[in-house]
Amino acid sequence: MSDISAVKALVFDVFGTVVDWRSSLIADCTSFGKARGVTADWTALVDAWRQAYMPSMDVVRHHPECGFVKLDTLHRQSLDVLVAKFGINGLSDDDLHHMTLGWHRLHPWADSVSGLTKLKTKYIISPLSNGNVALLTNMAKFAGLPWDLIMSAELFEHYKPDPQAYLGAAALLNLKPAEVMMVAAHNSDLDAAHKLGLKTAFVPRVTEYGPHQNRDFKAEGPWDVVADDFNDLAKRMGC
Repeated sequence: MSDISAVKALVFDVFGTVVDWRSSLIADCTSFGKARGVTADWTALVDAWRQAYMPSMDVVRHHPECGFVKLDTLHRQSLDVLVAKFGINGLSDDDLHHMTLGWHRLHPWADSVSGLTKLKTKYIISPLSNGNVALLTNMAKFAGLPWDLIMSAELFEHYKPDPQAYLGAAALLNLKPAEVMMVAAHNSDLDAAHKLGLKTAFVPRVTEYGPHQNRDFKAEGPWDVVADDFNDLAKRMGC
């Protein structure tokens, strides 16, 4: 473990790192379908919805001249395409809005709240997520996530891995990049942060994608801390 004595704040990837988006959304959509009498392969829909996540953000990242589009809007645009592709008929605008807000109702991993609560005793803790501010705020209320503040790509109008997101978070906290630690279950996220001078911590979530998981089973870079879960991370960070 490298020198992390200067770290004052930990910022977290959220989808997959803090919350179990896949199981949460499958359960949310399945419950919705039963209530509305709609039959569909909700598991396949959720997996396809997540697959649309990065490409939809890349369009925004690569075409700044078109303006920033928040993630709630991108999720809804992707859902509109997918319900047609999956032949799911009879859904109202309110139904589609409810489904989109499923991303606000994601459940935390079992160690997330306890680990964050411990880390909060010594460090500033915040999401640094591509989720928009309303999404992250509602999720925190729903899941009991004890953030000190909410930092979102929406604030910087740049999705990760654009440098503006990582450096913008440090600037908002009035900290140097080396005083901020990025925590993620994704090596690519940590690689982007590391290249900009942030400290890094890897926490594996090997069931994030269920049977489709094909990466991020282990740390694959020179990360400052590698922990088993958030409680272990808190221990390694002196909490």
